[in-house]
Amino acid sequence: MPTVVIANLQSKTIHCEDKRESLLDILLSATDWMHACGKKGRCTTCKARILSGKEHLSEKTRPELQYTKLNKLREDERLTCQTLISGDVKVAVPKETQLPHLNYSE
Repeated sequence: MPTVVIANLQSKTIHCEDKRESLLDILLSATDWMHACGKKGRCTTCKARILSGKEHLSEKTRPELQYTKLNKLREDERLTCQTLISGDVKVAVPKETQLPHLNYSE
């Protein structure tokens, strides 16, 4: 059973079904996560920094490659709405997309 840990949200741990789900869907099942374009990969508000488990993520999609090329997505960031998960991953919420009602540790 894959696990997602949100490092800067008190190491919140989310256990997910043993199937490939988008990282955003997994995150939203357990906490609030910023997202604005309806999970279409048209913005970067749902991005996450990948701290470990990169090998358990799907290949970068066309929108992710485009945003990386435009310097709107760092090499260690992924759009959670575009990223499928198949194993354990540790992520962090970037400062610019942190929600004001949640208590982040960094």
